[in-house]
Amino acid sequence: MKIISEKVFEGKNIYSHKTCIRLDLDLEGYCETPTKNIPDFNKHLVDMLPELKTHRCGIDEDGGFVKRLKEGTYLAHVCEHMIIAIQNKLGIDVAYGKAREIQGDIYYIIFQYKYKRVALNAAYLAIDIINSLINQNKINFNKRFEYLKNILLHDSVGQSTKAILEAAQKRGLPSLNLGDSGIYQIGYGKKGRLFAATLGDNTRCIGVDISCDKLLTKKILRENFIPVAQGDKVVDTIELIKIGEKIGYPLVIKPQFGNKGTGVILNIKNKTELVEAYSELKKKCDDIIIEKYVKGKDYRVCVVDYKVVAVAHRIPPYVIGNGKDTVKTLINILNKDLKRGEDHEKSLTKIKIDDILINYLDKQNLKLNSVIPEGQKLYLRENANLSTGGMAIDCTDKISEANRAMCERVAKALGLDVCGIDICTKDIGADLKSDGVVVEVNSAPGIRMHHFPSKGKPRDVAGAIVDMMYKNNFDNIPLIAVTGTNGKTTTTRLISYVYSLKGYNVGMTTTSGIFIGDEAIDIGDDTGACSARSILINKDVDVAVLETARGGIIRQGLAYDLADVAVLTNITEDHLGIDGINTMEDLSKVKALVLEAVKPDGFVVMNADDKWSLSIVDRVKAPIIYFSEDENNQYIQRNIERGLPVVYEKNEKIVVRNNGKIYEIADIKDIPITLDGKLKYNVKNSMAACAALVAMKIDYCMIAKGITNFNGDGSDNLGRFNLFNVDGVSVVLDYGHNIDGYLSVIDGLKSMNYKSMVGIIGMPGDRSDEVITKVGEICGKAFDEIYIKEDCDRRGREIGEVAELLKIGVTKTNSKSPKIILSELDALDAAINNSKPGTLIIEFYEDFDKLSSYLKERMDEGLNAVAQSY
Repeated sequence: MKIISEKVFEGKNIYSHKTCIRLDLDLEGYCETPTKNIPDFNKHLVDMLPELKTHRCGIDEDGGFVKRLKEGTYLAHVCEHMIIAIQNKLGIDVAYGKAREIQGDIYYIIFQYKYKRVALNAAYLAIDIINSLINQNKINFNKRFEYLKNILLHDSVGQSTKAILEAAQKRGLPSLNLGDSGIYQIGYGKKGRLFAATLGDNTRCIGVDISCDKLLTKKILRENFIPVAQGDKVVDTIELIKIGEKIGYPLVIKPQFGNKGTGVILNIKNKTELVEAYSELKKKCDDIIIEKYVKGKDYRVCVVDYKVVAVAHRIPPYVIGNGKDTVKTLINILNKDLKRGEDHEKSLTKIKIDDILINYLDKQNLKLNSVIPEGQKLYLRENANLSTGGMAIDCTDKISEANRAMCERVAKALGLDVCGIDICTKDIGADLKSDGVVVEVNSAPGIRMHHFPSKGKPRDVAGAIVDMMYKNNFDNIPLIAVTGTNGKTTTTRLISYVYSLKGYNVGMTTTSGIFIGDEAIDIGDDTGACSARSILINKDVDVAVLETARGGIIRQGLAYDLADVAVLTNITEDHLGIDGINTMEDLSKVKALVLEAVKPDGFVVMNADDKWSLSIVDRVKAPIIYFSEDENNQYIQRNIERGLPVVYEKNEKIVVRNNGKIYEIADIKDIPITLDGKLKYNVKNSMAACAALVAMKIDYCMIAKGITNFNGDGSDNLGRFNLFNVDGVSVVLDYGHNIDGYLSVIDGLKSMNYKSMVGIIGMPGDRSDEVITKVGEICGKAFDEIYIKEDCDRRGREIGEVAELLKIGVTKTNSKSPKIILSELDALDAAINNSKPGTLIIEFYEDFDKLSSYLKERMDEGLNAVAQSY
């Protein structure tokens, strides 16, 4: 078995609303071999991965998968289960997966993941295990599994980050992972807020810099009359001893710049210990400070938005003797607690046996092999940091008002909207000024001790942080997703145009590019997840309107979590036979993903006249607004009965019916993109846009103004039925690229009453022979004269291959032989030169900019010629 390709989906996708990975596999001759026929395969596999015993599989009973193994199941199915089981063994809660045949030995498998590097390496391990069992070559599973654990340790989301993401989700706010960097964005566009651990995008850099410098922090706090331990910086042993004796023992030395208690040496009792400690610390850092060791309890006070939100009493890690086990054994027993992880990934951290722990035991005349009497509590470290195995007890309700006010003053003195203040005092309920000191201030405090205290009430610090970011106003920017086969771009542009009239800065993705307001930040087909993401992370965007195409959905899934409104213009035959989408049912399911990813209080807009759109109604959970050419359409009438909005055409007007009232939005002849109602498909696009805007509660007068001011020329709807006039010859450029697109445009042309119509036709090379030939037949029937051109991007076809198929189609319905000119620019030039005034030429283009530039040059030449004749 080997991997052919891999695809990672970071959001909702056509396989699942969960994050998942698709692997395409080559079974290398084993597609028909059940596992029961491979010697010892099943036994060795289950011994290696006993987690498989819990998999229910399709039988839906405990041990279902193992039962399937015994009956004989196939390798792709086994591989999918193994990848999930390996992740489960790592403590990752995933369950979704499936395996499907593509052809012969080629299969694809889908499996859920939380950490993509971990999941991919789990997949590599699963495949290596399968190959080793087939070839009866032993694999070092334990070594490979340890490697996976290290990846997980590096990539897993810390408890503080996880808590903030969950707090945002509870408030209805989505999140984006920015490049697996540990930096996340909550919300989209202008409402987006960045954070890393507990640092927010409003946390002042200068405050962070100050807090990282323990000496500077001490000086600023002292100047604000905050009690701090007496101390100073030392640069050599002589100064160390001199300042130490002046302060008086016991002492503390620590790095001037540091965190997590790293390098801190406490309770130094005499000159010998001081010099030894300094010499050891000097090996690790140059900047060292010395201060008075203050006895007392270790408290962490968490301040958010300059208010105390949580207080914890931190306790150093300890074991309790039982009279028989050694210190090392007691530590190992304690570390088996499932709440303890290697780092910050769980609520507590495992106690690590290092030189600091051993030295502290030595101070107590103990060794790792010492046996502790029954019931005796043995502390293993002097510091109580959770990162070294400490625990926490909630004391939020015990802090005195004076100490609360003082801590808030500390945060303001440093300019930190989120911070953790370490305090040493006998009682946090007593006035700190009389008994205690502020030890240090942390600018990115861990909050797991407050969310998961060993004793006491959990405190929602993450919620307070999100509340601060949004000032308790959790509205996100509006997000409208538009999908369908034809009309997506026009509908997207029209919705965006109306929002822009209201003064919003709209972020828009389309087949022609990415736009922020009037600025194009990219030109090209930008209808996939990467393009959408560029809108979602842009802080200038007030509203996101995202054209969401079939290809992007299949290849990348969705970039966003849930839309406020999803629009489906129609579903017609296009791109079949590509990316595993072979039938109209397949295509409809792809489009359905956009409709499924809508907020419960959002809306889906659907075409009530389109058969395939209606075929996926049952997949929609949000309320639907239908649009139709016919007021009496059964879906329109059903919505009216249910009290839901509808949009329909009546008496050559676009009408909205909502809340029992009827609103005439606009005369169709007043909508420029319909060309006096001749372009029926743009009537539909106008209704789709209108319905989306109704769903977003846009004022009806503004909707009317928008759709009647939106022009069909290049200024507002570039590349969609744009009309030019060259020496009395009318030229239309349009992006028709499938059967329905051609039929819709041709239907509009028929009502325009030109003396003759010339078609310059072409088709993308990735359409089927039947579809290309059918387009030729349609054009042969419709046009008086035909030029056949080809796209520069032939999409796997040979030069002239598409043209020949179109010619075959044309000759079936038109006796006049078509002219084949493969360059679309040369074809247009020839058509204009051979046409008389009163002729209409339509070109179904690939490169709009090249053709429109040529036409404008021809028009300018004509104007200059007229001017010179005078």
